[in-house]
Amino acid sequence: MKVNPEKITLQIDQGIIESEERRWGLSLREVYKHGLAFYKDKEGKAMHLSYEDRLKLVAYTQQAAHGPLDVNSAPPLGVLDVIGRDRRAAWQALGQTSQIQAMAGFVHTIDRLCPLFRPYIEAIQKDLEDKKQQELKKEQDEKSHVELENRIMLEEQKQTKTKLTEEQQVQRIKDALNAQSYDQFLQYAQQQFPGNFDQQAVLIRQLQDQHYQQYIQQLAVDERLANSNINCNEDIEKENIDVTKDCNSNDTENILDNKSIQTSEKAEVSDYNEESREDEGESEIDDGLPPVEEARMWTRSEVEEFKESARAHGGMLTVGHGETVTVRVPTHQRARSICWEFATDHYDIGFGLHFEWSKSPTTEVTVHVSESDDDEDGDDDDYGDEEYTIRGTDPEMGADKTVLTNSRPLVSLVVPIYRRDCHTEVYAGSHTYPGEGVYLLKFDNTYSLWRSKTLYYKVYYIQ
Repeated sequence: MKVNPEKITLQIDQGIIESEERRWGLSLREVYKHGLAFYKDKEGKAMHLSYEDRLKLVAYTQQAAHGPLDVNSAPPLGVLDVIGRDRRAAWQALGQTSQIQAMAGFVHTIDRLCPLFRPYIEAIQKDLEDKKQQELKKEQDEKSHVELENRIMLEEQKQTKTKLTEEQQVQRIKDALNAQSYDQFLQYAQQQFPGNFDQQAVLIRQLQDQHYQQYIQQLAVDERLANSNINCNEDIEKENIDVTKDCNSNDTENILDNKSIQTSEKAEVSDYNEESREDEGESEIDDGLPPVEEARMWTRSEVEEFKESARAHGGMLTVGHGETVTVRVPTHQRARSICWEFATDHYDIGFGLHFEWSKSPTTEVTVHVSESDDDEDGDDDDYGDEEYTIRGTDPEMGADKTVLTNSRPLVSLVVPIYRRDCHTEVYAGSHTYPGEGVYLLKFDNTYSLWRSKTLYYKVYYIQ
């Protein structure tokens, strides 16, 4: 088998290159380049070499630069050029040594002859590593800067998009509110400025802006009320579930436990009654009325199911804007308590409960509407006037004269009227009969100037 000497030389050179790179941490050509510069700079200063060592180093440099010496092509030397003949002889002595081997020989000779060469190479290596680190850090800083700029740009785009989305949402709300109230605002503006379309348009825009601000304020109030009541509702929810089920199934015994249902309504009723008695300068004892127990109230979350049930049983009506609807429920001779539930669509409504000390000729539940709650709920027609006839002989009076006297029954406050978030949950309650009379369930929408409310309600007795 014939061996290729060039292939063997290449394999040897490759092994030398890898070995020197592991030894110095730099490539062989880099080490040779720095070693040649070190020799030219330090020879005769930091290092003092013998004549034979200098000849050997020069021969390595010639072999590394030009390869093996070709005597036929080399220029002739002078008769007295002794140094030239010695250098050429040293070069010729290297024979067929490859350029890689010559570089390695030069580096090894410098390292052996001068102890300062290795620290010199290590310093160069450290400097190169520092430069690489600086370049790498610079690239990372530039990359981080670009990423930061991209994030800032994306955040600005996101904020711009969010702002546009919020503006669009506000505009959608305004459009929806304007669509609901435009006819009412237009009618009002026409009454204020008949025939003046410009003034009508200005007034309509002002009313629409006020309507939107009122809507936003109401949302903020509802959110604060919801946040303040959420903890209380969570605490009493489990206790109220059993009571609600009992009330819905018309249980006859142990329907409610005063200790299991304690809400803020008790304190509100008590404070309200005390203030009313102080302002009017009278009390229940002074009126000759028996005491009225506090009502028990709770909420539950099955709003949609309740609405379907109330709608199926006819317990659905509309409370117009600025109106108060009073549901009159007479006491039943075979019952001992009344129970009620109600909810609305989308918006809240005011609710309160009164008890009228009057005997109703029927047990039928009736609904009455009034424009204000100040005229005793618009129920004057229900009370009627007590009519009696005076007969006499006075000729100026005539034979007969009819005299009308107004005999309004006394009314006790059970639950004061407060706005209830009954569009988010079902409000329910019960009250033990204080005696024979008529319960007045008042649903107050007088605070709403433009919006009517859809009310779902149930009222039933507990034996």
